[in-house]
Amino acid sequence: MRPSRDQAASAGGAALFSCSLGIASVALPLLALRSGYTAAEVGILTAVSAIAQLATRLVLGAVMRRVGDWVLVVGAGLTLGLSSGLVAISAAIVPFTIAQLLQGVSRACFWTGSQTHVVRGEGRAVGALAAINFVSSLGLLVGPVLAGVLIEGSARTALVVGGAVAAVAVVPALLLDRLPAFTPPADRPPGRIWRRPGVDVGCWAGVSAGAWRGLLSSFVPVALDAARQSAATIGVLVSVANGAAVVGAAVVGRVDGLWVRRSFLLGTVAAGGGTALVTLTAGSAWAAAALLALSGLGAGALQTVGPAIATEAVHPEERGEAIAAAGTFRAAALFGGPIAVSGAVLFLPLAVAMGAAGVLIAGTAAAVRGLVPAGRT
Repeated sequence: MRPSRDQAASAGGAALFSCSLGIASVALPLLALRSGYTAAEVGILTAVSAIAQLATRLVLGAVMRRVGDWVLVVGAGLTLGLSSGLVAISAAIVPFTIAQLLQGVSRACFWTGSQTHVVRGEGRAVGALAAINFVSSLGLLVGPVLAGVLIEGSARTALVVGGAVAAVAVVPALLLDRLPAFTPPADRPPGRIWRRPGVDVGCWAGVSAGAWRGLLSSFVPVALDAARQSAATIGVLVSVANGAAVVGAAVVGRVDGLWVRRSFLLGTVAAGGGTALVTLTAGSAWAAAALLALSGLGAGALQTVGPAIATEAVHPEERGEAIAAAGTFRAAALFGGPIAVSGAVLFLPLAVAMGAAGVLIAGTAAAVRGLVPAGRT
């Protein structure tokens, strides 16, 4: 069946935004290293972006009761373009910090707005989320490879290109259906939405997927660079992880019944296990690629199954708030992962710190296995 204008706009905007984000995920840490920042400082700067994302996610549930989700998507493209442009002009600490703050805001607005938009349509939430995550992962696959090639000449050139791609992403965002703001139901249950059955599972999935993404965007490139991999190779290896996330998102979009639970648990273990071991094999491109692929498969499954479980557990008018809640936990892990490793590398080898972080990611499977529903999503 031919996709509607809204579906095509959602997919096109997601691919472009993710491509720009993929460029920044490689260009920013490598430019920081080449500008004299230490590995710990790179982790702290990445964590600044996560703090901004966390703070923004906390208010998005209320924001979507006032403006349509499409407004968030438009704003995200503009903000990401400005973020990349600032660092392209200057890698000094103040513009670099502001750029990371802007990137965090753009991430929060885009993922919450785009995911909320697609689950408001007909059909299963997991299928709609799988589609948007699939095209997003394609963008994240192309972006790091393009960044790696461009960085061979200049990291600033890579960021200029990334900023231009983000600006172009605004065009399809303007073509999205203008769905109304949410109206909370009169019989809304008391208490925080993240504590409700189903939503809590989506929040735990956000923790695991967020920690994986935070480390992939910070210490994975640092570890590969320390192992003397070239910038182009680093870009390819990060894209391997993102490519595996494409597969994970696509496959999990077809699961039902007991495989919802299994996908959640297997995805958590795969994301954590691959992350724990990749630093030990950073000197071998093939071994690192295999482990990054394993972690990407798991993360791709988590970032689709988690929000789907959360949105199916609430009233349709609360879906935006449920996604924002799960995203808030994801943003907290985006901050917590890099900042924890930043602190650990002051006393421990990077391989040990990354190994511990990966074990903690995998360990969440044991913590929540009794909460994961086995029903249809």
